[in-house]
Amino acid sequence: DVIFGRRKGLGPSLARLFLRGFSWLYGIVVRIRLKAFRQHWKRQSHLGTMVVSVGNLTVGGTGKTPVVELLARTLKERGRNVAVLSRGYKSRKLDSPQQWRDFDDDERETLPKIVSDGNDILLDVAHAGDEPYMLAKNLPGVPVIVDRDRVNGGRFAVAELGCDTLILDDGLQYLRLDHELDIVLVDQNAPFGTRALLPRGTLREPPRNLCRASYIMMTKCDGPTDDALRARIRKYNPTAEIIETTHAPKYLQRVFGKGRLALENLKGKYVAAISGIAVPESFEGLLKKLGANVEFHRTFSDHHTFSQGEVDRFMTRCLERDIELIVTTEKDAVRFPRPQEMDVDIYFLRIEVEILRGQEVWERLVGRIGAGREKPPAAWAEERLLVDPLGS
Repeated sequence: DVIFGRRKGLGPSLARLFLRGFSWLYGIVVRIRLKAFRQHWKRQSHLGTMVVSVGNLTVGGTGKTPVVELLARTLKERGRNVAVLSRGYKSRKLDSPQQWRDFDDDERETLPKIVSDGNDILLDVAHAGDEPYMLAKNLPGVPVIVDRDRVNGGRFAVAELGCDTLILDDGLQYLRLDHELDIVLVDQNAPFGTRALLPRGTLREPPRNLCRASYIMMTKCDGPTDDALRARIRKYNPTAEIIETTHAPKYLQRVFGKGRLALENLKGKYVAAISGIAVPESFEGLLKKLGANVEFHRTFSDHHTFSQGEVDRFMTRCLERDIELIVTTEKDAVRFPRPQEMDVDIYFLRIEVEILRGQEVWERLVGRIGAGREKPPAAWAEERLLVDPLGS
């Protein structure tokens, strides 16, 4: 609330001023780090296979996971052997290393977390992380690997799973592993977050660093093209092709048990929402747009792990308010413990990415990945890092 300016008064104002000083220091660190890779003071690893990053300039809220899902599914359908690499944000450490084929104890110690080997889901949501677990459920045939060291995760995917294409989930800032293509997402509703760097704002990098993007995806678009935003994007990156997309609701899926409802079932219903995502306002707004009467919305921090008590108290409140339906997000649903009393049905809203404008650009992107390498890995890295967003 302090960062977004929702809290008013002298105290929050002083806090924002204090944080702005740290944002200045953070910006210097970002510039030095990028220059270290450009000048080869820090080395990038090349795994001899196609690596594609899906990322953004801001912290959360642009809809990366559905885009990763769409990209991985499309490439798999077109014959690529794809793996998704994630850091597994807020996932628990394994109590003991996973078993893997004939690996001995020492080799198992170096294993990444294998959320899915493409055939089976091998970890629960607590140890996988919510987004990797959701991707593993929705992408049969696509391995999902979690490791903070994504070079290690990528090596495993190539050597043990025979993958020829690696997708870095939230990978724009991960420079230790060279990515030949960077797909950068820009939320049309908040393209550059709060316009301030962390920790005062939500920007991980200044907007000028958009120049590193190979392709730009404008997400959560609604209505005609935003020409002003396109012009601003072109100021930072005059060459990257732009795809305009929306995160379209598809249906309601029962969280516990089987069952699916059409979106029309939301119209006129008295609904309670519960979520732990970066931008809960967009979720609530979507429910209202679909015709639901949202009586109340219980929000938590992004990636929040729901406790049994929180869920039971929420259910009790819903019963007292005569709520007809509880709706959460798909990402939250995988972290949702079953209420002790199932007095109100709980559903998640299934969201999928739809391309509004730029389908031909998407086809070129997918074709470019499918065609394999046009240059050796070192040449890709050299070209990408020589793009100078610092103005030096």
